[in-house]
Amino acid sequence: MEKELQNLQKFYNIVIEFLTTYSFQLIGALIIVFLGWFASKYVYAFLMRMFEKNHFDTTLARFLASSAKVLVLGAMIVIALGKVGISIAPFIAAIGAISLTAGLALQGSVSNYAAGVILIINRPFKVGDTISVASVYGVVEEIKLAYTALRNEDEELITVPNKQMIGDILVNSFEFRVVESVVGVSYEEGPQKAIEIIKGVLESCTDVSSEHRPVVGIAKFGDSAIELGLRYWVPTKSFFKIQYEVNLAIYTALHINGITIPFPQREVRILSEIINQK
Repeated sequence: MEKELQNLQKFYNIVIEFLTTYSFQLIGALIIVFLGWFASKYVYAFLMRMFEKNHFDTTLARFLASSAKVLVLGAMIVIALGKVGISIAPFIAAIGAISLTAGLALQGSVSNYAAGVILIINRPFKVGDTISVASVYGVVEEIKLAYTALRNEDEELITVPNKQMIGDILVNSFEFRVVESVVGVSYEEGPQKAIEIIKGVLESCTDVSSEHRPVVGIAKFGDSAIELGLRYWVPTKSFFKIQYEVNLAIYTALHINGITIPFPQREVRILSEIINQK
């Protein structure tokens, strides 16, 4: 018991000596950290106001403002540590070693963040655009530093790592997606009439884009029919729905106007000379 009291007394004396020696330094360090905290918040708010005033990209603005906030607070903490006589050299060395190890372990994540910064600066697409990348497509719903979120017509949320956006072919069709289809009409019919009917159907459909005019023409001369090619643009969120409705409307319009959509046919001829030789 007496030994424990002696150890406690020694600890008490050390604490009193430390506070006596470094009390003003500790108070100064705490004040520096306190001021650094408020300064970092002020810098963040100031930068965000400036970015919003200049209509800067929101994601990049938050990233830059947050980085500035961390740098200001970190600098004040370093000053505070020096104030109490703590050398920061070992901390810097340790942070460097940890950063190197984390960088090697998280190469994929780091490349995603780097790609996210490039995307935000170059702006190859924006929220609301329709993009096709890495064999998937959808409307851009959110752009983060690590990934981009797409949503398709089935209301599926697709998360694409940003490094895929940089390292792959990216197609941006903005608000719309093109529908490519083929309708066959009989060789006995006049293709010009069928083309006019199909154009009328497409122009009367309010869901088909009027900004990009539909294109209809002879795509191919098939074995059993003249194949008319159709290209028109529809909102991505209702791509299949509008396509199916347009197909039905085209079939109905052609049927009403007496234009036949032929089924595949094959003509078989028997040569009488070959039969006679046999």
